[in-house]
Amino acid sequence: MKWLLFLAVLLNLAWGWPSLARGDELVRTSHLGPVTARVTLSPAHPRLGDAISLTLEVEGEKGVELQMPEFGQSLGRFTIVDFVPGEKVDETSGKTVAKQKYTLQPPMSGKQQVPPLIISFIDHRPENRPAPEGEDAYELLTEKVDFEVASVIPQGAEADLKPPLSALGPWTAWQQEGQVWWWLVLALILAAVALGAWAYRRRRRRPLTRRTPFEIASFRLARLKSQPRPTPEEMDAFFVQLSDIIRHYLGDRFHIRAPEKTTEEFFEAAANSPDLTAEHRGFLFRFLEFSDQVKFARHQPTMNHVDQALAAAEEFLRQTGQEREVSHA
Repeated sequence: MKWLLFLAVLLNLAWGWPSLARGDELVRTSHLGPVTARVTLSPAHPRLGDAISLTLEVEGEKGVELQMPEFGQSLGRFTIVDFVPGEKVDETSGKTVAKQKYTLQPPMSGKQQVPPLIISFIDHRPENRPAPEGEDAYELLTEKVDFEVASVIPQGAEADLKPPLSALGPWTAWQQEGQVWWWLVLALILAAVALGAWAYRRRRRRPLTRRTPFEIASFRLARLKSQPRPTPEEMDAFFVQLSDIIRHYLGDRFHIRAPEKTTEEFFEAAANSPDLTAEHRGFLFRFLEFSDQVKFARHQPTMNHVDQALAAAEEFLRQTGQEREVSHA
């Protein structure tokens, strides 16, 4: 009976129920009308090499249709190790609760940031406007999450290596039997996750009318421009977010999978794209090269550089967006 209780606890954890220990995590909550979004990052003080759990939980009132962010949105600088979506409807209140749980690896130690995420929803409740006038859906923007990744080498640590430990003894019979039980538990967890994903896909409602890549990128860029100008400590996160907007726009607009490529790989793909002019490729080369210098070479830009980068990105979207409209006319 004890192992059945242990298995039930593991399955609850796999389904994403709240952890019993909530002290070592960062939580940001945002509200818009009938929708509440919570972004939870754990642990709050990771070390380089630790796996970081990022959970987006969105709750909508009865009659509200939720549309979660696309996979990997605004997380381009992190390595995504695992991704588990989920959705359920409360039988008593009728509320919809949708989840996206990421397991991330940060690229380096130091100050990091999870940029804001976009949640769309349509209000089907009686006597309520389904969406703002002229729009397909309401949009809720979560708060950014700032955190710091500690180095694996503590300050004042000695550089001398300690002698190796003694050899390990042979495995006992009970250790080998324990391995079998662990494999069985793991198989049950994977089966439960697969069953949940299958049920989630079956319950999915019709997809929302998606906006064009130009409209999505323009909206994200306008949001970024409306925020206060970054301080010197925030320059890295600012240019990561600006670069992420352009890279996702290129992937959706020109079918160049920019978010998954390095800058060098992207330039090679862009050179072969018939939709990009030489002027556009020159802009992208200068823009992304400058962003890489800020992210990886610790180049310190000025406020004038920030304004120029925003204006250049806006002009690039305007030019390629107008060309798209003319070609489809």
